[in-house]
Amino acid sequence: MQDFIDYELDYNNDPADTCFSPLGVLKERRAHCIEGAMFAAAAFLFHGRPSLLLDLRADDTDDDHVIAPFRENGRWGAVAQSHFCGLRFREPVYGSIAELARSYFEFYYNEWGKKTLREFSAPLDTAALKPEWLYGTDAGFVGRKLDSVKHYRIQGTRRLHKLRMADSLFFEAEIIGAGRKPLTHRRPLPYSKLI
Repeated sequence: MQDFIDYELDYNNDPADTCFSPLGVLKERRAHCIEGAMFAAAAFLFHGRPSLLLDLRADDTDDDHVIAPFRENGRWGAVAQSHFCGLRFREPVYGSIAELARSYFEFYYNEWGKKTLREFSAPLDTAALKPEWLYGTDAGFVGRKLDSVKHYRIQGTRRLHKLRMADSLFFEAEIIGAGRKPLTHRRPLPYSKLI
């Protein structure tokens, strides 16, 4: 699913503030974060897997981010769409939703390098949504539903002023790579060729 989002879809930079349904994403061949997460959740639903969405809430200097968490062998991972590589896919190695959400913390910063991730939502089961989220012309109601779900703090407020700014080299690498598709999809070498 992440490969399809990375290699087959463009990033949706439409200033009209769209919110395409998964069907709209297929028609338009582009998606921003919530659209990509809904598309992944729809694919999970189609394949008989749990279909969830998770909101990552930033402070008021940055945008929120939405991911589609999934579970394999009792561990959590995520599929996501973003301009920034660090806010995309997570392998299913995390023991809880909270651990998965916190894995985005170091990569979640604004244009000045301030780390901005503050909260994460409880997972939203797409069964709680009107079916139009799959095919409607405007699925903006999904974002509103995610906003109303219970959110949990990433950390206490007392330490916020002590957060280190994002590493400048890491920040530069993310900016250079922002919005670009990967050059090629390279399969890893078989283990036998590595030794």
